[in-house]
Amino acid sequence: MGFEYVSKLPTPDEIKEQFPLAPELAAVKAVKDAEIRDVFTGKSDKFLVIIGPCSADRADSVCDYVNRLAKVQDRVKDKLILVPRIYTNKPRTTGDGYKGLLHQPNPEKKPDLYEGLIAIRKLHMRVIEETGFSTADEMLYPENLTYLNDVMSYIAVGARSVENQQHRLVSSGIDVPVGMKNPTSGGLSVMLNAVHAGQHGHEFIYRSWEVKTKGNPLTHSILRGSVNKHGQCQPNYHFEDLKLLHELYMERDLQYPACIVDANHSNSNKQYMEQIRIVKEVLHSRRHSDDIRNFVKGVMIESYIEPGCQKVDEHCYGKSITDPCLGWDDSERLLYEMADSL
Repeated sequence: MGFEYVSKLPTPDEIKEQFPLAPELAAVKAVKDAEIRDVFTGKSDKFLVIIGPCSADRADSVCDYVNRLAKVQDRVKDKLILVPRIYTNKPRTTGDGYKGLLHQPNPEKKPDLYEGLIAIRKLHMRVIEETGFSTADEMLYPENLTYLNDVMSYIAVGARSVENQQHRLVSSGIDVPVGMKNPTSGGLSVMLNAVHAGQHGHEFIYRSWEVKTKGNPLTHSILRGSVNKHGQCQPNYHFEDLKLLHELYMERDLQYPACIVDANHSNSNKQYMEQIRIVKEVLHSRRHSDDIRNFVKGVMIESYIEPGCQKVDEHCYGKSITDPCLGWDDSERLLYEMADSL
């Protein structure tokens, strides 16, 4: 074997015992879970906005951003439910470079997985404690789910993970909404197969245990655009795309039909300012059709304090070191415009 075993990492139970979530914060999360669940089950007509940095790179600037978000939430709470993106497992497509807070608590230093596990748990807990927000993260590594499952209210499965069986099976044992992105090829049937798998119970191996799940009825789809064989981005947020996905849902026996539209990635061709226009088009499509309004439950937006992105060693406070993000001023304005239009 070509592995060098560096160190044995603490188990999720050991990390949780060392850094427990206070009962009063667990109660805050339970309230948020119920609010978000009601959107997916149709009990609430509020609109979800999963928003925040592409990668949760530095705790202080991330928490600064989320505290700003909390002030907006107070003013739009009748229309919008904001869920901060605290994405701590940021993969690079080639595997090179920065791999996210889990691997590199200091983006300019070598990986330290032990310190990374502590850093990501502390950051999610700090967000709840400071702002009353529970969080969203991407499940890049299914075996790491239980380090954070008591602090997250929303989980995404990425375009490159959605075809992986372990991601699908683990999603079936999660008790908060799990969004399955369409693969980079754009295949809607692949995404819907993942939704089906997540909604049904399974037996499988998880962290050296045989486990059994009951299924997660809140598993749903995320449209993020696709890339063709020539490397050209093909968006899938238009009215016709939403209508087609809704029709495909109606042909399947799936609970709580629901879709989230990712306004960045291949939908925007990573042109971060396009997110504004895309979100407004999605809201227009919802106004045009009751079926689409009931089906499209929210949007994802990549947003940070400063617009654009930078290299790791440039040190501009609150500016993404991964994909380019919408800046705070534009993000704040967009959130108020969204609330006004609903």
